[in-house]
Amino acid sequence: MNDNSDGDADEKEQEPRKVPRTKSSVNNSPLDIDSDLKGRTLQAYLFMMKNSKPMGVRELQRSLGLSSPSVAFHHLEKLERMGLVEKDQYGEYACVKNVDVSVLQAFSHIGRLLVPRFTFYAMFFTTLLIGYLLVYQGNSNIFALVFGAFACGFAWYETFRTWSKRPF
Repeated sequence: MNDNSDGDADEKEQEPRKVPRTKSSVNNSPLDIDSDLKGRTLQAYLFMMKNSKPMGVRELQRSLGLSSPSVAFHHLEKLERMGLVEKDQYGEYACVKNVDVSVLQAFSHIGRLLVPRFTFYAMFFTTLLIGYLLVYQGNSNIFALVFGAFACGFAWYETFRTWSKRPF
């Protein structure tokens, strides 16, 4: 009788073990995150990034104007599966990972603000043009003025265009 039980144990040991798929075993490649992080889920992620404190389902629902807490819960669970937020013991969610999503590549994250990257170029060229005008008040070169004005205009145009197309 022991031989049968040992044989059964050997058969059980030889069977491949099936590992259940958990949230941590989900593939979080940048391409998967980029394709899944859009629409209301992206809005929820951006809102959570801006408000660095943990928040609950109802707080997210009210802040984004979602129709019900279950919709907010769906988006929070989706973010948790992607590994971008974590749920604490009190049932509140907090951002744990900042990702570079393609729709946000035109923006820089400064503290709680998302600023178009062209803002820095626009400020740089504007400062150079103003500095040039102050230094060479009477004898400025027309070519330098035209070039500076064109660079400023282009950079500010791109800044405002990027800001108007922001996904948040």
